[in-house]
Amino acid sequence: MRNIWVLTKKELAIYFYSPLAYVIITAFLLLSGYFFYQFVAGIADATALRYVLEFIGFISLIISPMITMRLLAEEKKSGTLELLMTAPITETQVVVSKYISSLLFFIALIMPTVAYVILLIFWGKPDLGAIICGYLGLICLAGVFLSIGLFVSSFTSNQIVAVIITFVILLIGWVIGWAGEFFREQWWKDIFKYIGFFEHFDAFRKGLIDSRDFLYCFSLIIFFLFLTVRIVESRRWK
Repeated sequence: MRNIWVLTKKELAIYFYSPLAYVIITAFLLLSGYFFYQFVAGIADATALRYVLEFIGFISLIISPMITMRLLAEEKKSGTLELLMTAPITETQVVVSKYISSLLFFIALIMPTVAYVILLIFWGKPDLGAIICGYLGLICLAGVFLSIGLFVSSFTSNQIVAVIITFVILLIGWVIGWAGEFFREQWWKDIFKYIGFFEHFDAFRKGLIDSRDFLYCFSLIIFFLFLTVRIVESRRWK
């Protein structure tokens, strides 16, 4: 556990030393702030934050590949991954620490948006339970996105390739739930909705807590982290 914490702090420090991190933070806050203003002005309702969270969820789909693109791809390109593997740490510790650091960076990214909640509290009477649930869903959704991005970063040394592949996978996962509408059978529709990211996030956004949504996110995170560990392990024997 100590090794994971040390590696996590190192990875987190690299994020905040990078100019790209501040570009991402600035762009994210400007976009989310603009849409918060537009939704509040247009809807004039305390439920406007639900739509803001939906927008942030989609923006997370775009930002996540940028957050994870360098995690393993850069290590492979520079040759430091092999050097890291000679240290007294396991592949699992390396992968988990990189994943935790990316998730902590994402949480730091969305923390300033709590100001929107404070403004709504002064402006009206928002449902704080639903808002907390929405943020929880946003973190779960980002957790899935980041695990996929880390997985893609593990089998390429090109960061641009990692961004493009991750974005395509996430975009397919976002829209695939609507593909079920092309089928007449209800069971097909239910399958596609369950596979897609949006349906699970939408439940959180509406203030609904369902253990199936947690299981869905947790299972995907564990699955992609497991695959990433296997890929990193395979490099030890090359």
